[in-house]
Amino acid sequence: MKRVFFAVMIAALTLGMYSCKPQSKSEQYIDSDIIHNSRNSINWQGTYTGTLPCADCTGIQTAITLSDSTYVLETVYLGKSKKVFRESAKFFWDADGSKITLANADNAAPINRQYIVGEGTLTQLDNEGNSVEGEHAEMYILHKNS
Repeated sequence: MKRVFFAVMIAALTLGMYSCKPQSKSEQYIDSDIIHNSRNSINWQGTYTGTLPCADCTGIQTAITLSDSTYVLETVYLGKSKKVFRESAKFFWDADGSKITLANADNAAPINRQYIVGEGTLTQLDNEGNSVEGEHAEMYILHKNS
């Protein structure tokens, strides 16, 4: 009788420990074979604004409007001119669905026009496609207005 009781207790403890096991990260983000990423999980369409750093002016006032697969980029070089530079073309998602690349009007993708798409933010990446680090990192974040 003690052996049966002991076996039942071992089975119950094993089952209890297994059912409390936390999910792995891959299990947390996979739902019906759909991987959740910026492209399909957040409301990324809209206008993002901010002032990006500039090497020879006081800043680049920037507005990027994203819709479907196109963008409109408006920039003003502060302290140099009040002229608004405006361009529009397509943007492309990376394979992970977390970054976009703004193409030129001829749909060529320049290296330094990549952004990480976050909840209510676009973060400009450096020329190698990496996040800017250090004390000025916050200056590369555009915030969603609408």
